[in-house]
Amino acid sequence: MPVKWVLHWQPNAGTSVNSQILTEVSQCAESINGVKGGRWKATLNFYRPMLKDQVNPAEFPRDFLGISLQEQPSKYYFVIRGQRIVLEADSNIQNIMEKLQSYKSRVALNFEGFQYQLGDFQLRVGKVVPLHSESLRGIVMEIDYLPISSWEKSHQIMSEFYDIWQEALQKRSLPGHFARMEPNFGDYGLGDQYTLPHTAVQYASIMLQMIATAQSVRN
Repeated sequence: MPVKWVLHWQPNAGTSVNSQILTEVSQCAESINGVKGGRWKATLNFYRPMLKDQVNPAEFPRDFLGISLQEQPSKYYFVIRGQRIVLEADSNIQNIMEKLQSYKSRVALNFEGFQYQLGDFQLRVGKVVPLHSESLRGIVMEIDYLPISSWEKSHQIMSEFYDIWQEALQKRSLPGHFARMEPNFGDYGLGDQYTLPHTAVQYASIMLQMIATAQSVRN
């Protein structure tokens, strides 16, 4: 499958994310000849254990993330950050967890927006909003390079495209930029050939960054 970079909007100090930035970013994708396509969506849940008094908390992960991706709606991905584990399950695992009442979703976020085709690249730009709410919590972007599935081999051309994209955005003088992380996929037992678990790990990483950004804004 194509290599994907997942990025999030990092506001400048003293500023916050807003819908106008999302509009400008979408317009920027079209200004560099991006052909607007259909909608896309991903859903992320932040789980915490529902521990009983007699249970030893040390035996359970303190928290983990569950992610549903549009590319494979029949699957559900878990990222247990403390133990550096990423797991793939059938999508009905969410119903099973709800019945077992061992873990509860404390935060549920939707990532949703539009996709744009730019030659061999596909760009997805979307908002981050809580489930059943339109309160904007962030902006995410996915960059796919369609011809290559090797993370290592795609790195140079992805970096070049990222630089072109950043340059186009800078012309709009927006109060922030798209930040990217370089997850160590090897820590999760993932190899060079890109898979959906790679995407799940990236979403887990940007989730942490978005939480840290929100906390710094509040402080």
